[in-house]
Amino acid sequence: MERGVMHFLRVVALIFVAVFLSQCGSPPALHEGKHRGAATMGQMSRAIGLRSEILPKGVHARKFIRPMKPRYITVHSTQNYTADAAKHSLALRRGALRSKRTRTGNRIGYLIWHFTIDDHQCIQHLPCSEQGEHADYHGPGNRLSIGIEMCENRGNNRRETVEHTAMLCAILMKRYNIPVRNVVPHYHWPRRGRQKNCPHFLLDNGRPGRKWNGFLQRVRFHRNRIAS
Repeated sequence: MERGVMHFLRVVALIFVAVFLSQCGSPPALHEGKHRGAATMGQMSRAIGLRSEILPKGVHARKFIRPMKPRYITVHSTQNYTADAAKHSLALRRGALRSKRTRTGNRIGYLIWHFTIDDHQCIQHLPCSEQGEHADYHGPGNRLSIGIEMCENRGNNRRETVEHTAMLCAILMKRYNIPVRNVVPHYHWPRRGRQKNCPHFLLDNGRPGRKWNGFLQRVRFHRNRIAS
């Protein structure tokens, strides 16, 4: 009887160890079981709560219309812990995000980017056929890239925000034929010889590394989901 009990306990222990090691050795992918399967761009847009609040022409940051054919997607983080996507959109529409206009710096006197995204909504502020003012002043980051700002407001689910950002990148890649190698962090565009630690929570010690590569894996995953 005692020998049978000991054998049973050994079997239970072995099963426990096997399950534990399998879980530790192969952590589940981000949101595995969610956002899976083929999807149209419309379905993916609804999943991230995409809506338009484009500034009217001639107002604030759209006083100057500068055409653009997008070749890159630039990902930022707001580092604003008090505002979600809706509050950022309101600030842009009110012209509150001013920046001194100079010959070698800001070209229009305002900050402006194309999309702000949080864990439940994504708002478009500027047509993707127009240049923003979000990256590197007169450089290619502003002249050739779609700017996305990820929110960091308190209570925001950062993991979900990052996942939605990957989905938005996939939509834009499909729509504008942009390759994944051209999905870049703000860090990619030096400004006055300095590279910004942005988006800071997707960089490793201020540089693209494991975290950024993991984000690009999610971008590829969602791009492959979009039905042709």
